[in-house]
Amino acid sequence: MEYQDADNEAPFWPPQAREGLGLKYRGPTDNYPSPEDAMFLGLTRAMAEPSYAVLHCCTRSTPPNFTFDRLPPQIVAMSDYEDEMDVDAPASKDVTFSSDAKQGKRSAANLPVEAEDSLPWVEKYRPVNLNDVSGHQDILATINKFVDSNRLPHLLLYGPPGTGKTSTILALARRIYGAENMRQMVLELNASDDRGIDVVREQIKTFASTKQIFTLGPAAKAGGMASYKLIILDEADAMTNTAQMALRRIMEKYTVNTRFCIIANYSHKLSPALLSRCTRFRFSPLKERDIRVLVDKVIEEEHVKIMSEATEALVKLSKGDMRRALNVLQACHASSTPLRTKDEPKVPDSEIVRETITTDTIYNCIAAPQPDAIQEILDTLLSTTDVTTCLTTINSLKVSRGLALADIITAVSEQLATLEVKPEVMIKWLDGLADIEHRVAGGGSEAVQTGAVVGVIRSGAELMSK
Repeated sequence: MEYQDADNEAPFWPPQAREGLGLKYRGPTDNYPSPEDAMFLGLTRAMAEPSYAVLHCCTRSTPPNFTFDRLPPQIVAMSDYEDEMDVDAPASKDVTFSSDAKQGKRSAANLPVEAEDSLPWVEKYRPVNLNDVSGHQDILATINKFVDSNRLPHLLLYGPPGTGKTSTILALARRIYGAENMRQMVLELNASDDRGIDVVREQIKTFASTKQIFTLGPAAKAGGMASYKLIILDEADAMTNTAQMALRRIMEKYTVNTRFCIIANYSHKLSPALLSRCTRFRFSPLKERDIRVLVDKVIEEEHVKIMSEATEALVKLSKGDMRRALNVLQACHASSTPLRTKDEPKVPDSEIVRETITTDTIYNCIAAPQPDAIQEILDTLLSTTDVTTCLTTINSLKVSRGLALADIITAVSEQLATLEVKPEVMIKWLDGLADIEHRVAGGGSEAVQTGAVVGVIRSGAELMSK
């Protein structure tokens, strides 16, 4: 990195600082940053790479009240011509820290009102503390004991989407380090990041190999338990096999410095070597009562007009996925809000007259078959021997209500499972529908598979009458 003084004068940087931060002075040119920028970049590098010790960073051109954005409190600015820098000293009165530095990763509660209103409800109501996480109390209790005893192992959190895996580990990180230290202590890689071998060799290895020289966060008061860093690998089942093989050695080598938390939807897509290095926790689909608690809270705080029957349908159709429940609720709430023209004055959210969300609204938003449509299909299939009539009934409902055959098969199988019939009849129905669903998922013709549905149901009905 090279820099020049704004006044074309060489700023005062001791040799230790220049060598430690890799800075050197170059003659007058407009292509290099000013000393203020170089000072900021140098401190940022020292923060990201603890192996670089900041001995002295000062310049004659540093303006008063200079703001260092996103720097931890441990890195302190110095007045001009000071000989030493005490990294553990309180911040200088001439230096101000931005709100981002104090808060770390911003939560929805810290955002401006306009930004908070534009957030998806999934993020707006994401749990901040472990006590706010819905369900899985046994898993949370075990993880809390790991932290309290300073014996946190590498973790593997796996299970269906929307069950609280990411929320749990982020809440745990806030408990260990505090929100203000999340940036330098936690490395989070999600599905949008490259998961190839280069990321493991460069980004992950660099972060894991450097040791934190400060004990940070609330846990530091209890014997420095926050001295290790945390790497969160979300959607890790999408990593290539080569990257997984490279990761296993890094997990072993840098355990003293770093803990890994691997998050995946399917554990069988991870290599056995990674699985054996982690303590595994399966996040099962959330129970309906756990989803109902948060849904009721959102309905109250967002002033959602919804019928109680619609709420029950929403909770049932979410199938244990909290993310799906909140997304559908927000979509239905938005569709019930009348459009406002540019000339109309803005009305407070609590005073907007909205339509009431009904059960039909929920089913139409999800594009799921309603119970009356499934009942009509079953009544026709079980009572009519005319195949043409059965096909016409299914096809007409598919067109009029915009239903997919895969959704119809799922709903029909759930309804059939509630009937009291002979075991051989139930086996005939469910086994046949499972084969049809597999063929539809593989790209089979819906017209042909619709006829197969009629044949399976009718064959079971004839077996039932014998």
